[in-house]
Amino acid sequence: MAQTILIVEDEKDLADSMSFALERDGFKTIKVASGEQALQAVNSRPKPDLILLDRMLPGMNGGTVCTKIRQERRTRSIPIIMVTAKAQEEERIEGFAYGADDYVVKPFSIRELIWRIRALLRRVDSADCWEIIEFGPLIVDQNGPRVTVDGNLIELSSLEYKLLALLLNRRGRVQERQVLLDDVWGVDIYNLPRTVDVTVKRLRTKLGVAGKYLETVRGLGYRFTAEEDI
Repeated sequence: MAQTILIVEDEKDLADSMSFALERDGFKTIKVASGEQALQAVNSRPKPDLILLDRMLPGMNGGTVCTKIRQERRTRSIPIIMVTAKAQEEERIEGFAYGADDYVVKPFSIRELIWRIRALLRRVDSADCWEIIEFGPLIVDQNGPRVTVDGNLIELSSLEYKLLALLLNRRGRVQERQVLLDDVWGVDIYNLPRTVDVTVKRLRTKLGVAGKYLETVRGLGYRFTAEEDI
């Protein structure tokens, strides 16, 4: 069954060209031109498999749309690629802070965009075939995926979940920022080391009492502690 890509783009010509290329490559597409329409489409059934989200939209901007999608249990795990003309480092980091999984700067290659979509969908699929790991109050069911702390369900985006699972599986070992970028985000010229910092900070906050297990190793990167009692 073809995977569905939701295209949120107010430039009709660009939306049409993306839709044409994606459908030629085997995807199904839905096109909307505003943030409000995007939220309606995301909350319809079935959900899209991935969202291409323009940051500069009329009315509700892409950042707000991304935040709202991440706040809802039913939609928070949908992969989001933010598509925008904003190319400065701070603007890209801000895009990830909203909860985007990837960031593509206009103008872009359609072939590269399709590669990014397929790479992100593969990473999401591969995160769902591991085991259940219990660590103190934290339980990560990698077949779910499902994360609980002290029995309470923790809602994570697909990117946050992939990062947590990777660090947990490599617990006790320092992971440099570039290693995390390569293994979680994929090889990507637009992702920056500070992207990792933003995501780890958000993940640590969501984990609550279990956030203490995510250790910052100054000058190197991050490590999931090897011991439960710290």
